[in-house]
Amino acid sequence: MTASADQPFAGLSPDAVLDAVQAFGIETDGRLFALNSYENRVYQVGTTSHGTVVVKFYRPRRWSDAQIREEHDFALELEAAELAVAAPLRFDGETLLFQSEYRLAVFPRRTGRGAEIDQPGALGLIGRTLGRIHARGALSAFTVRPRLTLQRLGVDARNAVLDSGFLDAGMEERYANVSSELLQAIRNAFEDVGGTREIRIHGDCHLGNILWDDKGPVFVDLDDCMTGPRVQDLWMFLSGSLDERRAQWAELSAGYMAFTSFDFRELELIEPLRALRMLHHAAWLAARWDDPAFPRAFPWFGSPRYWEEHVADLAAQCDAVAVRGESLL
Repeated sequence: MTASADQPFAGLSPDAVLDAVQAFGIETDGRLFALNSYENRVYQVGTTSHGTVVVKFYRPRRWSDAQIREEHDFALELEAAELAVAAPLRFDGETLLFQSEYRLAVFPRRTGRGAEIDQPGALGLIGRTLGRIHARGALSAFTVRPRLTLQRLGVDARNAVLDSGFLDAGMEERYANVSSELLQAIRNAFEDVGGTREIRIHGDCHLGNILWDDKGPVFVDLDDCMTGPRVQDLWMFLSGSLDERRAQWAELSAGYMAFTSFDFRELELIEPLRALRMLHHAAWLAARWDDPAFPRAFPWFGSPRYWEEHVADLAAQCDAVAVRGESLL
């Protein structure tokens, strides 16, 4: 089967994966294991020349070559600063590789277990590592990576859902009204907070993108790295009751501020950022639905019940955005 715009990885058979890796002088031993990844395709490959490696095939047309290279440069900069991140290997000086119609990168396998933030000291270690990452991120700026904006993650996402064909007439009107109200609340929140300094950030910083080894957290998958506020890399580690989130923030921020500063006004962006993630996630699933990996991984998406719950969640988030995050202090 050949690749298409809707199914860009259709031709990526096991033999094609191994052939692509071997084209760059990597001797494989035949071991191949598909890792959980939907936006891209990621495989663990056994080799006799480079140990076990992780190979990422980038989704066509999502990022430009320059944007991928800037992601790689950021990861390599962090690695050079002795930060625990997954950074790509170079082949003839290049990290972005081309084989047939695919773009790929090869990473050394990073081992570790899932992060357990309820363990004593875990959030402090995450905060310390993120503080060091952000200290580096603040030293220079991305030139081609995207910014975290209301337009990209909110307005464009809303329009994509409305144009997707997933909503019947009644639900389309409800979604349009609720999402419009939510976008205005987000806009008001960002205006109230005023300008905050934006830096290079991970962008998709949650427990699924952290491994835990003997030394602490290892941050992987910088595929969504962007320019944005520091709190975007922090808020997804907070959950539970208000008292629980206060305790989590105290530990996380203490570790973080051992290495860099934090503008506490950004706490008021937590609920607006959560709202943007909710809007964007639905649009992402709708846009990728023709890729067979998505119906298999998200079988509940697109049902009448899903949209009922999603619209109800967006309505509730309007109230949360109004309260925002100052109560964490």
